[in-house]
Amino acid sequence: MRTSLPRNALRGRDAGWCLRANRWGEWQGVRRFFAVISRLGDGVFWYVLMGALIVMDGLDGLAASAHLAATGVIALTLYKLLKRWTRRPRPFASDVRIRAWIAPLDEFSFPSGHTLHAVAFTVVAMAHYPALAVLLIPFAACVAVSRVVLGLHYPSDVLAATAIGSALAGLSLWLVPGVSLFA
Repeated sequence: MRTSLPRNALRGRDAGWCLRANRWGEWQGVRRFFAVISRLGDGVFWYVLMGALIVMDGLDGLAASAHLAATGVIALTLYKLLKRWTRRPRPFASDVRIRAWIAPLDEFSFPSGHTLHAVAFTVVAMAHYPALAVLLIPFAACVAVSRVVLGLHYPSDVLAATAIGSALAGLSLWLVPGVSLFA
């Protein structure tokens, strides 16, 4: 019984933070901003980035884009497996006070696929092009926040996705010779 008390307290805090963040969406400007960020995080931003890298940097851009694409395929597979395994309901489905400000892409909440991809892509892209950090870090952070504000994920979904995306990117960088964040 003792183990359920901390778990219940954590769940309560998670839901409370989600509810507070979701209320930001009541402001139309905030809701629109995060809806656009979330839509870009569906893949549009990353596809445009990969295309731009190829156009701007030729074969090196193609290599970086291929690395991003391979990481993305693995991230997609991983997060879909985790969602099917955990089957955690989305916040708006669990708490009537939480509103889904946009339609979800799938049924389950854990982990946030948008955040997982944003973090993994950001880390891999920065290893190839460190100067992109000034654009990618704020964008990835906004994607993560958007998922909670829009009522689609709990903060713990986003934090777990950040850890998973970081680990996946780290493994990806370890497997690709000559690419490193610390080069």
